[in-house]
Amino acid sequence: MAGQRNGRTVHDLRRENRAAVLQRLYFEGPMSRFTLGPATGLSSGSISNVVAELVTEGWVEEAGSVESDGGRPRTLLRVAPGRGQLIGVDVGETRVRVELFDLSLSELARAERPLTLKGHDVGGIAEHIRDGIGEVLDAAGVTEEGLLGVGIGVPGIVARDGELGAVVHGQTIGWDAVPLESLLREAGRGSTQLPDSVPYFIDNGAKTLGQAEMWFGAGRGTRNAVVVLFGSGVGACVVTEDVEQGRAVEWGHLTVRVQGRRCRCGGLGCLEAYAGAEALLERWQEAGGHPPRGTDEERTLTAMLDAAYPKGDSAADPTALAVLEETAEYLGAGLADLINLFQPERILVGGWAGLQLGQRFLTAVKRYIPTYALSYPAGRVTIDLGRLGPDAVTVGAATLPLADFFARGGRRAAPVRVAELPGWQTALEGRQPS
Repeated sequence: MAGQRNGRTVHDLRRENRAAVLQRLYFEGPMSRFTLGPATGLSSGSISNVVAELVTEGWVEEAGSVESDGGRPRTLLRVAPGRGQLIGVDVGETRVRVELFDLSLSELARAERPLTLKGHDVGGIAEHIRDGIGEVLDAAGVTEEGLLGVGIGVPGIVARDGELGAVVHGQTIGWDAVPLESLLREAGRGSTQLPDSVPYFIDNGAKTLGQAEMWFGAGRGTRNAVVVLFGSGVGACVVTEDVEQGRAVEWGHLTVRVQGRRCRCGGLGCLEAYAGAEALLERWQEAGGHPPRGTDEERTLTAMLDAAYPKGDSAADPTALAVLEETAEYLGAGLADLINLFQPERILVGGWAGLQLGQRFLTAVKRYIPTYALSYPAGRVTIDLGRLGPDAVTVGAATLPLADFFARGGRRAAPVRVAELPGWQTALEGRQPS
């Protein structure tokens, strides 16, 4: 058929060429037209045409020059950071965080909404997200027309529905088939409603954390890795050569003790029931510890760590220390399962609790790996903390619309329409977490 080659149309080839140039400039730039050719495998003519298009559209701009061998200086090119904006949202256990970024993922503005321990009311979360989006756009003086999309990391499994868009199955927070994308499209009283031209990209928070670490953090250069999110609960993102974007796995609900502790999901003996921060603090109190009253999980975990690992000449709290040591063994066994199943090159630990526990706790966890993992894959894996800090989930969420933008060759996504859900919040009144 005219206009096709090996089943691909001319339009497909142009999109692929544009995507190749944009991604090389983004991750390896600034680069000259001369070096873009070998880097992308495209001819000099294709490079010239693609770059001319992208410069005309404003997605690529000049970024200085570099001397050439005996000729004129070569102009360097880069993706124009101010040409568009991205929003990343972290629906976490303790807060909803919304951040606005430029295309280089430099932060332009942020908004946070704290949550109570029972704070995952569906309507409330949707309102927090919409209000946060409006707040960061206003703070940075950015219009909705400049947004390439909004990425959202959520706890739970995300399924796709042809009419409803992204549907979240968040068993640990009481969400049963919540059509979050449709809810965000509904007009909220006094809150921001984005036009259909701005797409939402909703995925598991462990996956967004994993994508951030693989693109910009400690996972760069690795083709086979596991990135662990350790917060109130635990989750993981597995990246392999077959699944470069990574896939979320419900690692926290792997059974580590038959007929064990009741987990937030309702099951017995889950890893999360022993190693998640919420369970860790409960076990400290059950063992006779004295967590401070009236504080959130993050501050309470800090108090536990201070008790177990005091500064100066103070004696360690033996109860806190014993619970942390037991938790280290559970996590060591859980990581060993990941090693045996996926044989990764690296395991990276992130999430607010993982970063708080830090390298000293991670050293304790590593001691248990040889006890539970097969020796060959255990001897080939490195285990370390992630590098991107507490904002990694929001950064990773913002990469979701960015990855889609690249895949489209620098074209905006088509308008998305999902089913309206009048009265959804009223219908959910009897289904909220108690």
